[in-house]
Amino acid sequence: MTLPKEYSIELPLQRGTKSKAVKLVQEWLSLDGVGLTIDGSFGPATEASVKKFQTSSRIAASGRVDKETFNALIAPIVRAISPLTTSATSFAQRVVQAARIHLKEHPREVGGANAGPWVRLYTGGKEGPQWAWCAGFVTTLLRAAEEGQPSDNLSPIKGTLSCDVLAAQARKAKRFVSDKELSSGAVDLAQLKHGAIFLIRNKRNANDWTHTGIVTAFYDEYVETIEGNTNDSGDREGYEVCARRRSYTNMDLIRL
Repeated sequence: MTLPKEYSIELPLQRGTKSKAVKLVQEWLSLDGVGLTIDGSFGPATEASVKKFQTSSRIAASGRVDKETFNALIAPIVRAISPLTTSATSFAQRVVQAARIHLKEHPREVGGANAGPWVRLYTGGKEGPQWAWCAGFVTTLLRAAEEGQPSDNLSPIKGTLSCDVLAAQARKAKRFVSDKELSSGAVDLAQLKHGAIFLIRNKRNANDWTHTGIVTAFYDEYVETIEGNTNDSGDREGYEVCARRRSYTNMDLIRL
């Protein structure tokens, strides 16, 4: 995968500059723990924050964002989207590996609900309260697992920003596994051991799914997952990528 176009910026950035590039820098400073207002204006607070980041990164504390400083700031997303280096042969295993790499970088929102550089990565540049990004996170992992693979080891579904569309794609590809099939034993969990996509179904509507993520391990009564736009409570509108355990309740699956 390649970095989005927003990372092609003119450097250096310094005090007095106002631009989208400054906003991006402010977002990454905040993600690094240097909290400040994200307004696209490079003022004294941003300059001080840059100096603090440079010092902690063992870069000369000039207060200006040069190439070295910018590369250090965005290193987490660069690592996350770098080509997979894994011996995994199955597509499902590659998806799980990609999920673990993203999890390690702790992607999360910044600057508002469903906002920030990680969200834009997963949604193709979109952000804001209406852009739930759990399905976009899954789709990003599918694309990462496909990179450099032969035509017979690609994703069985196209991917999307919608949980409902994911379900429709899975049904069309005959990869959809309902919770009833799981509970009845019609589908052997051993068939899914290398990984799958989970879909949380609306309790009141059998044709509406509210959240999705990647299953990394299956057990008799629960699964282990890596999922985006959630939190420690498992909410469907959280703020980060995290690992969780979930029961099979209201859970359908997509075989990879």
